[in-house]
Amino acid sequence: MHTMNAPAESPALDIAPFVDRRARLIARMNAAGGGVAVIPTAPERPRNRDAHYPYRFDSYFHYLTGFGEPEAVVALVAGASPKAILFCREKNEEREIWDGYRCGPDMALARYGFDETWTIGDLDQRLPDLLADQPVLWSGFGYDPAWDERVTRALNAVRANARAGTVPPHSIRDIHAELDEMRLIKDATELTIMRRAAAISADAHCRAMRFAHPGVNEYQIEAELLHAFRSAGSQAPAYTSIVASGPNACVLHYVENNRTMRDGDLLLIDAGCELDGYASDITRTFPVNGRFSAPQRDLYQIVLEAQHAARAEIKPGAHWNEPHEAAVRVIAQGLIDLGLLSGSLDGVIEKGDYRRFYMHRTGHWLGRDVHDAGEYKQAGEWRPLAPGMVMTVEPGCYVRPAADIPEHFWHIGIRIEDDAVVTDNGCDYITDGVPREIDEIEALMREGAHGDL
Repeated sequence: MHTMNAPAESPALDIAPFVDRRARLIARMNAAGGGVAVIPTAPERPRNRDAHYPYRFDSYFHYLTGFGEPEAVVALVAGASPKAILFCREKNEEREIWDGYRCGPDMALARYGFDETWTIGDLDQRLPDLLADQPVLWSGFGYDPAWDERVTRALNAVRANARAGTVPPHSIRDIHAELDEMRLIKDATELTIMRRAAAISADAHCRAMRFAHPGVNEYQIEAELLHAFRSAGSQAPAYTSIVASGPNACVLHYVENNRTMRDGDLLLIDAGCELDGYASDITRTFPVNGRFSAPQRDLYQIVLEAQHAARAEIKPGAHWNEPHEAAVRVIAQGLIDLGLLSGSLDGVIEKGDYRRFYMHRTGHWLGRDVHDAGEYKQAGEWRPLAPGMVMTVEPGCYVRPAADIPEHFWHIGIRIEDDAVVTDNGCDYITDGVPREIDEIEALMREGAHGDL
């Protein structure tokens, strides 16, 4: 019988980072009591009837395995004889004709560095044996009721054998808490991928700047972004792109992307690609006609200076909130200087008056998820930054129409967002490939006016 092999064009996977992460997680489990961890990948999601959304694996699962197929579970057994076990779909040539290649347990064993592999159909039978006589069950609960029920059935099967001397886990712990701490510090492999994702997204933003002009619809700009992402090898957008012109730029999570842009509008684009499971996240704001008006320029420069101030605070040992505090002071003072806020700087900050125009935080963790894993506080205190952390830096200012606001500021929404890697001495912006200074933006848009895409 002919056996379908992997497509010839499939790139070889470097399994070393995944094997290392599994070993490090087992070490953390051993330090906390040992036991066994079971982590499923994401289920397939129906879009409608018998059509599904494009499949995207679970971030925790893929971080440990590099395995991208649905219907898979990884089990990690701690203790003196640790082992890593993968459960995955069996080979099925008929389904492969319809749905594409399946790795199967035998190939997964050879390709992904596991100690054992089984079919996903074996899971319910083998899971009680894996849990028996283990001190701790590690999993993620409360995210998927079907998975919670499956693990509960296995636990109850172990408990049912108590009179035969089988001991169920006496403790259940959240494996995500351990993985969150691991994921917060990126290794060299992760940073290489993230730098490439950032470069692809920066090129896409440059393409959008060159293409934008009055009369173009927001969805046409979105199409240019998607073209640039996919043609450079990205698998998907990291999140739904925000292409917000004019008044839409004052809606933080606007995603309809269906307005025709007008002369005099600002266009705020918040978009980034996902590459090999890692997100990028860039925001740029620029004038549709290629020239900032005086009010637009004034507000833009405040936000840009706020970003510069935040960036200067990103270094090892600084606490998470320091960049945000620096950005807030610059934005609040700038709004006072423009007459949009009144009072002393300290008073405006203490009363929170600035939140009328700047209502979100200055950044978030970035990695496999666009709002990535990792706590922002430890023991009630903002956590210190450390080399290998990746975060966004994204101050903004959003002015909606109001009776006490001069009309020339109405509908100006500005956000500038870059991706920063904390280094030994400070931070490195990996999204410098797209301009953020006013003169550089206007120069790039002039290139577009001459048809240079």
